[in-house]
Amino acid sequence: MNIYRHELKSKRRSVATWSISIAVLLFLFMTFFASFSQNAELLNETMAQMPEELLIAFGLTGVDLASVLGFYSFVFVFCQICLAIQAANYGFGLVSVEETEMTADFLLVKPVTRARILTSKLLAALTALAITDVVVWACSYLAIEANRGDRTYEPGVLALLLFSIIIFQLFFLSVGIVLSLLMKRVRSVTSLSMALAFGMYVLGAFGGFLGEDTFDIVTPFKHFEPNDIVVRGAYDLPLLLLSVAIIVVSIAGSYLLYQRRNINTAV
Repeated sequence: MNIYRHELKSKRRSVATWSISIAVLLFLFMTFFASFSQNAELLNETMAQMPEELLIAFGLTGVDLASVLGFYSFVFVFCQICLAIQAANYGFGLVSVEETEMTADFLLVKPVTRARILTSKLLAALTALAITDVVVWACSYLAIEANRGDRTYEPGVLALLLFSIIIFQLFFLSVGIVLSLLMKRVRSVTSLSMALAFGMYVLGAFGGFLGEDTFDIVTPFKHFEPNDIVVRGAYDLPLLLLSVAIIVVSIAGSYLLYQRRNINTAV
């Protein structure tokens, strides 16, 4: 039995759904750019009158919605939420599906180690996320090119935004896996994945509203804040390294926990 192929096949519908949904979202929102850019002065004046705390909370500090990447960074936040839910969903369901459906005994009696099982499942989830990411990259470029008019943008900055998706999703995938293994039983993968994704987003917004920099350490929505990347033209290196460290620790911890886990079976 090829575990990797089986797991990837089971995610086909999910990958298609998320990819199409995010593609539609990108094209739909970017069609509004032309009308936004025509009223640039009025738009920027309106933004300037908004409370600074509110702008910080939603990552709109210093954003120019009349610029191509400024507007795209605003749209990109919604993409991040979708991508976070998808990754967390795969993370929470990676090893809990068999336990919930009581089919774990069928898998574990095969002549294959738990480490190999987890590795195959993890590679399948990574492949599924990579497919979605490629679709997001392609659709982002096409949506921007189709709606930017005569306005220019920096391709290197756009690349930074798009490649941030990789570590961003790995964060939610790895944290989802380790949390599912720390729980005695995962009753609803969807509820947990949405709670993790929206919880992290709200935490970042709440921290920005209060001006608490300590919240930046916790949530990847602050590690890879789109407008901050556009303004800086670079990642926040300490926060980037923090995300990578959390991913490494979570995956390593998942292997240890899975090896020792008392898995429920049908027997």
